[in-house]
Amino acid sequence: MKDLTWDFLEVKKHYRPQLRKAEQLSDVIQHEIKGSDVRKNLRAGNHQWWRAAMELLASVLDILEQHDAKVLARVWVKEEGLAFDESGVYPASVGSLTETFQAQLAHEHSRGMMVLDSRTKVKNAPNVHCVTTRKYRAGGDSLRGVIESPVFGHSDTHTLLQLADLLVSSLLFPIACHTYMNDVTWNVHCDDAYQPLREQFGARLKKLQFRYQDVDRKWRGGIVVSDRRTRQPSSLMFGPGKATAVPLPLIPGQSGAAADGAPLLP
Repeated sequence: MKDLTWDFLEVKKHYRPQLRKAEQLSDVIQHEIKGSDVRKNLRAGNHQWWRAAMELLASVLDILEQHDAKVLARVWVKEEGLAFDESGVYPASVGSLTETFQAQLAHEHSRGMMVLDSRTKVKNAPNVHCVTTRKYRAGGDSLRGVIESPVFGHSDTHTLLQLADLLVSSLLFPIACHTYMNDVTWNVHCDDAYQPLREQFGARLKKLQFRYQDVDRKWRGGIVVSDRRTRQPSSLMFGPGKATAVPLPLIPGQSGAAADGAPLLP
């Protein structure tokens, strides 16, 4: 973790040269490269900005690969015009990611913990109760490798939260927007400028996933997409493929027609 952190700080100083003159290490740590800025540079049409954004993303993937990091993610594509209850989606996503993390820890014969990007106490607390009850219920702990329920941190004090956020907001989010909603013309996030992201980085993202087989020999984990609009598979995140209708379960906390959600939740 320390080596990965130092390498990420070097990436920040390379793409934000003003940080090289920082007097305090804390100044470098607290400075965040925002995914929204990266996406803006991709859409701006200025070739120099576009190239810098693509090189930054390549550098981020470079250090993740060098340190054998793994990517686990949940993407929900919402159907416009229908209600979407995030109070059910967030806890379900945290629970699903925790299960995958437990499988990864068991595979590595290791133990670990999860640090989630903090929002507010009201929004934070319900997202981890499902993990806490599974760890301490009378029937036994099914998440033994996870040493504690997920905790919350602020990205300006947790460098690896910044790295995770940058990966999501500047790569996974725009790839998902272009892949699953490229027919939408009214939303700024659905832009053809994002197409090169999947073309250049899709294969690398695929290899960074941690996937495993459950007791029924079904593959789980990695980057999982629930496409409520067109029922397309998660594999499209990594490259074009054959369109396939995929039946999906109801979104947690919803039922009936309203379960199909509204545009995209990273």
